Amino acid sequence: MDPLLLLFIGMAVVIASIVWLKLNAFVAMLAGAIVVSTLTPAAHIERHVLAQGGTPAAATARAHEALGAKIAAKFGNTAAQLGLLVAMASIVGSCLLASGGAEKIVRSSLALFGEPRAPLVFWISGFVLGIPVFFDTVFLLLIPLVRAMTLRTGRNYLLFILCTAAGATMTHSLVPPTPGPLFVASALKVDLALMIVGGIALGICSSAVGVAYAFWANRRWPKELIAPSGEAPGTSQVFTAKADRELPPLWLALAPIVVPVLLISAQAIVQARVPKGASLGALDAIGHPNIAMALAALIALATLAWKQHGDRAVMKTQVQEALADAGMIILVTCAGGIFGGILQETGVGERIKGLSEAYRIGVLPLAFFVTALVRVAQGSATVAMVTGVGILSGFGSAATLGFHPLYLALAIGCGSKPGPWMNDSGFWVVSKTSGLTEVETLRSYSVMFTIMGFAGFGLVVLAAYFFPMV
Repeated sequence: MDPLLLLFIGMAVVIASIVWLKLNAFVAMLAGAIVVSTLTPAAHIERHVLAQGGTPAAATARAHEALGAKIAAKFGNTAAQLGLLVAMASIVGSCLLASGGAEKIVRSSLALFGEPRAPLVFWISGFVLGIPVFFDTVFLLLIPLVRAMTLRTGRNYLLFILCTAAGATMTHSLVPPTPGPLFVASALKVDLALMIVGGIALGICSSAVGVAYAFWANRRWPKELIAPSGEAPGTSQVFTAKADRELPPLWLALAPIVVPVLLISAQAIVQARVPKGASLGALDAIGHPNIAMALAALIALATLAWKQHGDRAVMKTQVQEALADAGMIILVTCAGGIFGGILQETGVGERIKGLSEAYRIGVLPLAFFVTALVRVAQGSATVAMVTGVGILSGFGSAATLGFHPLYLALAIGCGSKPGPWMNDSGFWVVSKTSGLTEVETLRSYSVMFTIMGFAGFGLVVLAAYFFPMV
């Protein structure tokens, strides 16, 4: 059976399970992996292992490995790479919200830039908070302040909404430790520090294009502040219940975000300047992503304990809720690891590579449009990225691509942006909490996301052409 047909069957199973059967993404991708693995001939698996440099004995053993053992091994490999990082990032995000650290970042930005630059403040705040906190949560966190600022200025409601969304969504798809870009970087073996730097740089540029569209849309369709429909309980009080003295200092609020980025980047920089295999001393330990994120979680927990006066019940609740959320994310990403690994064994990577050479189909456009297709079909940017990298990671080396795999990772991240509509949870969070109608949300939020995705992709193509880094 042709590997491309196996790919389409797997994608059809996953998309149909999510969209029509309304199954959880974990179940859908596990089902897709089982179907594809069952249909894949042993000869395909043997050729794939040999193409990856394996021995004939290893190829035969892999081809006849039991399905249950194969799934368990791929699940375990993905969990080993990502499990701790996702859990620690979830704790950081939860504690930032509960301690008032996130609120401090936003208030300090307003104080620094002033009310006339409020759109810039919402953009920056969304961008920074989107690194450790998920998009939906960031928007729920900031929408009360958006309303308060609109009441104070009497204008620019739609502009504030779109600026908030533009900042938060690009870090959600481009900057680890958010699960989507974290998984993509791991699958393509892109250095985490490089992914963070590249994701931040591309995120700033692409979200700036989104902000430009937000200014145009605000002039084209000015929106008055109205009561939201279906507002989450208590969100209107998030930014009005605490005095400034009740919030942590800015340096402490930023520490859980800044510390891991600095430690991971420092380790990568030093490692590149010393002989291979040389010890980096303490930096070897604290610069490892797992330990760096654990330190960030410890700082966030300590901040929460201080602001809650050591209330153990509050801390226990926050950690339990964070880990419950992280558990589902880990399950979904591990199922993506299973699905992607099974797809790779079909030989689809070699097949797509052959098509690319024969018909001059660029790998970057292929990555972008495959991810965008999955995004439009099932709604989740993270699932789209996991699926996209599973299809394309088989030939994601610099030697195969002709440029650094970072660009493939960023193209996949940009591909998860176009086309958010009614099957996207973020669409409804923005629509219902801001009071926008479905049509208003489609022509503003959805169009802006699509523009940012294509703008980011264009920048990736240009960067890969002029600065291939190989």
